Amino acid sequence: MTTLLIQNAAAILTGLAGEAARHPGPDIRIVEGRIAAIGRLTAQAGERVLDATDCVIYPAWVNTHHHLFQALLKGEPQGINATLTPWLAATPYRFRAGFDAGSFRLAARIGLIELALSGCATVADHNYLYYPGQDYDSSAILFEEAEKLGLRFVLCRGGATLTRQLEAELPQALRPESMHAYMTDMERLARQFHDPAPDAMRRVVMAPTTPPYSMRPEELREAAALARRLGLRLHSHLSETVGYQDSTQAMHGLSPVRFCESIGWLGDDVWFAHLVKLDADEIALLGQTRTGIAHCPQSNGRLGSGIAPVRALEAAGVPISIGVDGAASNEAADMISETHAAWLMQRAKGGEAALAQYRGGLGEQGADWASVEDVVRWGTAGGAAVLGLPDIGSLQLGQAADIAIYDLSRNPRYFGLHDVAIAPVACGGSAHLRSLLVGGREIVREGAIPDLDMVELAAQARVATRALIARAEAA
Repeated sequence: MTTLLIQNAAAILTGLAGEAARHPGPDIRIVEGRIAAIGRLTAQAGERVLDATDCVIYPAWVNTHHHLFQALLKGEPQGINATLTPWLAATPYRFRAGFDAGSFRLAARIGLIELALSGCATVADHNYLYYPGQDYDSSAILFEEAEKLGLRFVLCRGGATLTRQLEAELPQALRPESMHAYMTDMERLARQFHDPAPDAMRRVVMAPTTPPYSMRPEELREAAALARRLGLRLHSHLSETVGYQDSTQAMHGLSPVRFCESIGWLGDDVWFAHLVKLDADEIALLGQTRTGIAHCPQSNGRLGSGIAPVRALEAAGVPISIGVDGAASNEAADMISETHAAWLMQRAKGGEAALAQYRGGLGEQGADWASVEDVVRWGTAGGAAVLGLPDIGSLQLGQAADIAIYDLSRNPRYFGLHDVAIAPVACGGSAHLRSLLVGGREIVREGAIPDLDMVELAAQARVATRALIARAEAA
């Protein structure tokens, strides 16, 4: 029997709500990859012990929305000051044809490594790099790279049968798929990769890239029906900017959320990325149907989209999770910087809404709109909930041992804290990751992935990025 005892933690946040959000510990025992005990424990004969003195323990992060291929598109000059729609044309669409199997694999590897080093064990990637005649299987590459690192991976299979007319002069890589090809591939992926287990290492999700733009209404209904027959969840982008509101009203005479209601794309098996621009009735409808959100605060800030009304959504009953989105609209793709931003931006949103008392307002507010415990819950148990993985995302008995252990003794950013439990989220930065466990298996040790040559990876990234730029300029 394989056992591991984590001892002497300075603080433990569990990913749970209310008083259960913290556990005094200071020890956690793992048996056969699951949490067997939490409390003051004594090492057993032959048991491996991991010393967590001066460390804070969180559940490993669950990232519910990403575009891993964008790891080679950070800081692209033509898109750096653009809002969403022109950014799409300037950056991800313009470089899309430049990716081959090698550069796609490298980008996926870089993105997954960045996430792992932040303490993330589960990655849901919304991959939309598919087109007719594509000579490599981007889905298989993603699963392979995640498996090499030992991470849980959820493929949100994007794609489109329509275009947004942003890519009229761009090549084959921007042409839409046929509905038959899309659905056939979804069935293949479900057979080959999807595991319905509550702690699955591999999942597949039906995820046309953007409902108002990517497919016809009847096709979206067909896609949802197939997903539910196959036992797959549904995911996409929605209401990221005011452009969604204008376009969906013009095309369908409905708000974006009401449009999704009309095509069967709401429910507790559905979650959307962004949900920044919402009307009050849309928030209520999302809550009534238990449709979830992948909150992506850094990308929303970078693109000037706004700040999602997370507090109102959660109050309405919407399951909240956190996603880093793609590095091309973030310039980072790690869960520490993302959760730090989520903590600050919700408070800023509360302060922005404050009115002076003489104007009928309540005066200063916003500082309690998101606690660190809230953000940890959204980024762990919340993510597990929207992905349908109930056996991960929290530190409690019987759960899979997906655990991040942060050492606060090596960086002055974390010195002088009165409450060390909040350090990784409240201080931001990059707390030294002493260990990342996924199902009890150590993926990161002392801030590094065993056998990974980071200098060589950086060199490969430089070469691949230069080649992408050259191909884009030659197109």
